[in-house]
Amino acid sequence: MKVSDILRVKGHVLFTIAPQASLLQAVQTMAQHDIGSLVVMEHGKLVGLLTFAEVVAAVAEGNGVLGAHTVAERMQTHYEVCGPDTTLDTLRRTMLDAGVRYIPVMQDGTLLGVISFHDVAQAIVREQDFENQMLKAYIRDWPEDEGLPDTTAPVAAPTPAQH
Repeated sequence: MKVSDILRVKGHVLFTIAPQASLLQAVQTMAQHDIGSLVVMEHGKLVGLLTFAEVVAAVAEGNGVLGAHTVAERMQTHYEVCGPDTTLDTLRRTMLDAGVRYIPVMQDGTLLGVISFHDVAQAIVREQDFENQMLKAYIRDWPEDEGLPDTTAPVAAPTPAQH
């Protein structure tokens, strides 16, 4: 499975925000759409990533007050990216090794979407469910006379060896 498969199932809805927007605007957008990250765009280019982790850090530093911070002040400017042909296994390893929950998907400088760790987990479950269904169908259709021992024939008891 590839990142493009995850995006196809997930859809291409992408929530963005400008770097000069207030952190409060970002929080309101995240809450309204029940999302954990926003892509920060300027002049049509990806310039940062804002996740709930940066927001929580700002609230903690402000002793429970968000303050007048802008998105640019709190966003990540160094982040992992992947392409649509990245495999699920590679993506999973990258996310775990880098300790990130969100990765933008880029192709030729164009942002295609953002993959979350939740999206990866869902894709893995869907893939395993499909494999399980295929295995069960294969077992259910297994020919009865092939590959299985005959359990209906009597088995002779071993006789003691004579000396």
